[in-house]
Amino acid sequence: MPSPRPTIPASASTGPRPGGDGHARFTLAALRPGEGRATALAFAYFAALLGGYYVLRAVREEMGIRGGVGRLHESFLATFLVMLVAVPLYSVLVARVPRVRAIPIVDRLFLAALLGFAALVASDVAPALVARAFFVWVSVYGLFVVSVFWSYLADLFGSDQGKRLFGLVAAGGSAGAIAGPVVSALLAGPLGVPGLLLLAALLLEVATRCAGALDRAVRLARPAVAGDTGRPDPRDAPVGGHPWSGLTLTLRSPYLLALSGLTLLGTITATILYFQQARLVSELIPDSAMRLRLFASIDLAVNVVALGLQSAAFSRLVARGGLGLALALHPLLALAGLLLVAAAPTLLVVAGVQGLRRAVHYAIERPAREVLFTVVPRGEKYQAKGFIDTIVYRGGDALAAQGVAALAGGGLAATSLAAIPLCVGWLGLVGWIRGRQATLEATAEVSTTGG
Repeated sequence: MPSPRPTIPASASTGPRPGGDGHARFTLAALRPGEGRATALAFAYFAALLGGYYVLRAVREEMGIRGGVGRLHESFLATFLVMLVAVPLYSVLVARVPRVRAIPIVDRLFLAALLGFAALVASDVAPALVARAFFVWVSVYGLFVVSVFWSYLADLFGSDQGKRLFGLVAAGGSAGAIAGPVVSALLAGPLGVPGLLLLAALLLEVATRCAGALDRAVRLARPAVAGDTGRPDPRDAPVGGHPWSGLTLTLRSPYLLALSGLTLLGTITATILYFQQARLVSELIPDSAMRLRLFASIDLAVNVVALGLQSAAFSRLVARGGLGLALALHPLLALAGLLLVAAAPTLLVVAGVQGLRRAVHYAIERPAREVLFTVVPRGEKYQAKGFIDTIVYRGGDALAAQGVAALAGGGLAATSLAAIPLCVGWLGLVGWIRGRQATLEATAEVSTTGG
């Protein structure tokens, strides 16, 4: 059972503020006294984090095609194997080091690796090997730092706050994800790849400093929540555990196993579409510069749409339809998209379906999924969530990649149709998880009020 814990200040009521229509008004008015500074810092943290990642992403996509689309499944498998090493090391870190120190350590290890890649690219050392290693590293980096970010927020924000504010915070990520491709396109010529890597390193350092400022803002706000008792907050302590705590915690919890299934099914269907797009781009667009511009344009379009949805649509959707509807939109869209690709397997259709799927994932489904973690204990927020977001996620990538390679002879239509049953199972799992989350949330509220 989750233990009672203070969060950043909110109003005395626990539910959304009612509007005239009986629902919450979800704009910036969703912010309650004491939440503004923390929310702004979380917004800036995510913006800098994804801004740096999207500076790198178009380069990663091009590196993957240069290495051969037929060998992409090997890179996905390599990424999964790297995760099998990195996640236990992260579990050891958060088991022994307080949160306020663990996050800067993780971020600056990635920053050091970025500087190393910049030096290798600038010196033109083993370019083919460095390109393959860079593809794998960026795949690990983007997933890991985002997982750490959301673990941190799930620890700082309560379930009600997540429903109101995570869409707004996620909009910060989309703002950074829009700026990243634009900056890459404008500065790729003057800076070159080494310069872009240094820029990404700078943005990661900005994100790290925002994380520290967010922690300080929450500390200052704590006395306003439940009275300054003078006792240390248990969230400041290491979470404890062992290298494979994420795995054991997940295996012991039906709720976490269901979240793993949610992640696995979403990843497999997304990876199938990713491979279909990569294959068509490789066949139809032979020029490297044109491919880079196409990937950057797709990223830009996806994140503009996501930003338009996030700040208002997420909270309004959750208020009117609940978390269940927000979580169900992605599998419904994936189901419709795969059927459309099976009927018309063209680059325009595949890129359109993949782009819309990604926008809905970033704007609606991902914030909703992060709310699901606000009702679990701290160890599960950091270790089990890290395991699910990285090893389970990349395991789904690797599994889908091998499956796509095996079904390559059947064409895009056959591969798309083979994934349809996964979407149906995904929808059924959403229904179970939503009911269980509501039970855990109610239990936590009773514990907090002493009921």
